[in-house]
Amino acid sequence: MTAIEQTEARPRGTRLPRRARRNQLLGAAQEVFVAQGYHSAAMDDIAERAGVSKPVLYQHFPGKLDLYLALLDQHCESLLHAVRAAIASTSDNKLRVAATMDAYFAYVGDEGGAFRLVFESDLTNEPAVRDRVDKVSLDCAKAVCEVIAEDTDLPPEESMLLAVGLCGMAQITARYWLGSGQKLPRDAAAKLVSSLSWRGIAGFPMHGATPQK
Repeated sequence: MTAIEQTEARPRGTRLPRRARRNQLLGAAQEVFVAQGYHSAAMDDIAERAGVSKPVLYQHFPGKLDLYLALLDQHCESLLHAVRAAIASTSDNKLRVAATMDAYFAYVGDEGGAFRLVFESDLTNEPAVRDRVDKVSLDCAKAVCEVIAEDTDLPPEESMLLAVGLCGMAQITARYWLGSGQKLPRDAAAKLVSSLSWRGIAGFPMHGATPQK
């Protein structure tokens, strides 16, 4: 059962272990922040959604920003983990590109809408939020960059630029796919973008090799 499902199933006043309560509150907060945005969301709304009193909510999170940042940290880590897992899933670079693109599409397509907190936040003018969003984007690109740098003769700065381009393509096209009504199945959409990405990155030969087709 997910944190959001626990939120719906738990009656008000039920005692939970601290970690389980925190997860429940984060699940409720995610629903409220995704639906309303940071500025329109209220701690009262989150407490009500979680089925707890506001003092209980404040026992875990001193303020709305603290709650938002905890949720953002959770979902930034989730994205980075997914990208790293995709890269580690195979030593075949063509399959790595496909797995990485699919990781972004799966992340954006998740029904909880957590990607909106990372890529479409209405709080990007807050330095703590901006820093986290920039960091996860950079860390994902660094993970891709390591593979490009290891397998080609490109210098670090060129490898990093290509990695940023690949990750940017992945998240922007995934968000477009979702926002346009998912007219293609997720797998088909990710495969299409993967094909475009591979045709580009395969043009940079591995150490001394000819370009891959």
